[in-house]
Amino acid sequence: MLDTETQSKREKTPSDRDGLRSPEPATRDVVSLPAAVPDYTRAPRMRIAPFLITLAAVAVAVPFGWVMWDVYMGSPWTRDGTVRANVITIAPEVAGRIVELPIADNQLVHKGDLLMVIDPTNFQIAVRQGEAAVNQAKATAENAKAESNRRQQLTDLAVTQEEKQTFASNALSAAAALEQAIANLDQARVNLERSRIYSPVNGYVTNLLVQRGDYVNVGQNRISLVDADSFWIDGYFEETNLEGIREGDPASIKLMGYSQIIRGHVDSIARAINVPNAQPNEQGIATVNPIFTWVRLAQRVPVRIRIDQVPEGIVLSAGRTATVQIDPRPNQSAKPGPQRDDSVPKPAERGVSQDLNSDESSADSTSGQASHEPPSAAAPASSSETPPRQVETPKTPKPTHRARGGRKSTKDR
Repeated sequence: MLDTETQSKREKTPSDRDGLRSPEPATRDVVSLPAAVPDYTRAPRMRIAPFLITLAAVAVAVPFGWVMWDVYMGSPWTRDGTVRANVITIAPEVAGRIVELPIADNQLVHKGDLLMVIDPTNFQIAVRQGEAAVNQAKATAENAKAESNRRQQLTDLAVTQEEKQTFASNALSAAAALEQAIANLDQARVNLERSRIYSPVNGYVTNLLVQRGDYVNVGQNRISLVDADSFWIDGYFEETNLEGIREGDPASIKLMGYSQIIRGHVDSIARAINVPNAQPNEQGIATVNPIFTWVRLAQRVPVRIRIDQVPEGIVLSAGRTATVQIDPRPNQSAKPGPQRDDSVPKPAERGVSQDLNSDESSADSTSGQASHEPPSAAAPASSSETPPRQVETPKTPKPTHRARGGRKSTKDR
């Protein structure tokens, strides 16, 4: 059976074997496209575009950088600015318990407003005791003085000289005791007045922690007032920018958190800052901090800015951060120096002008023509002025009257 199958497989013709193969897919007609022609006109444009973009960027960056450099150097500015103000600390000058406290934290108070009242009972009693002591000392002094006067009028037969001196000294001691009693009374009255504390300035109460009923001691800080009329700005500028800052230059201040601009002007420049290298050690030797020779950090110097105008809605608080810009005045570029008045002629020029004016006046009087120049044109030298120093210069020959007349006649002709 196997031989029969093998023979049948061998007897198959190639055509039969081809029929058993998978049919090949039908071929499609492919249309050949013409080759793309290169566009030689776009290549130069693609090469020029980056150059034009770079050129435009440089053209914009150079003027912009120049303007920014001029603004930075011509108008110094700094973000290291701080709002400053004077703070007055109120400390009682007498001890006692607080019985009145008519203020609140962050309240605006005016000069002379009542801030605190300390219990005045003890001080009122001290005043009455002082008044009584004064009356007693006054009576004693008057009695001692009268006794001394009577002893002084008696003769040496009735009173010895020693007794007279004793009564005189008693009178002086009584007068001194009266003066002391009066001083004690004045001190008691002052203490009574100090039991009522008033505001010394217009300001804002800040960080109020004392309460009614607290006991206060002498010299203990209890109330702090921020002087409302003392606000200023401290701008800490680098020393490299101080050359363009002058006193009186207008300044623009912008506080962090506000968009409005505060106007002011430079009030002064600090004359000293802390120098760490000048601090001596325990042995008195100068302490020098090592630095990198190729790095030099510019020191910052405080510049005091006085506030001229505060926009509506801005709340000034001491310690706030500010950006300060100094706007130089137009005439700041010119160095200060003695100004020369060209309207006043030099001594030599005054002498020449006087000679010319005298010649012209004589020529006009000779020709009979009136002068059209105002009298103030000739500036005669005052007799009180110092005579000018003689300068040897080549002098030009002065025209005679006849020559002047000839010129005028020629002009008339």
